[in-house]
Amino acid sequence: MSPLARGTAVLALTALSLFARAEQVGDVDTAFKLIGPDHKIVVDAYDDPKVSGVTCYVSRAKTGGVSGALGLAEDKAEASIACRQVGPVSITQPLPKREEVYSERQSILFKRLRVVRMVDVKRNTLVYLTYSDLLIDGSPKNSVTAVPIDRAAPIPVK
Repeated sequence: MSPLARGTAVLALTALSLFARAEQVGDVDTAFKLIGPDHKIVVDAYDDPKVSGVTCYVSRAKTGGVSGALGLAEDKAEASIACRQVGPVSITQPLPKREEVYSERQSILFKRLRVVRMVDVKRNTLVYLTYSDLLIDGSPKNSVTAVPIDRAAPIPVK
């Protein structure tokens, strides 16, 4: 493997490791489909990769039917987020004021569900925003949640 290819592979793996991995908590059916899986709302949990003790829960629509089973369906651009402190909060490195912490493909080519962490320095709070975007045009539908951090432990910011 050439040094350039090796460097590109290392960069790609490093970038992937920065994103949290979603863990499905559960789902509910919203519409029966005779062929293929039903339409659902799924709830996923993920831990912030740079803030231990904070977990975010994202609920979103998942299209069923034949196209959903084959991975060809485009899920709706609607999601909700709730992030909570689930243990002692520890931030080991300074955080950027804004950083994408999670991204998941929602269609075969262009649509992604994103979660962005923002730091509200004045209030010592972590703010999480979820939204969906397309290559050309995104959706204004979004959801936001916040996790206040004890003022005795200021959030380190880059």
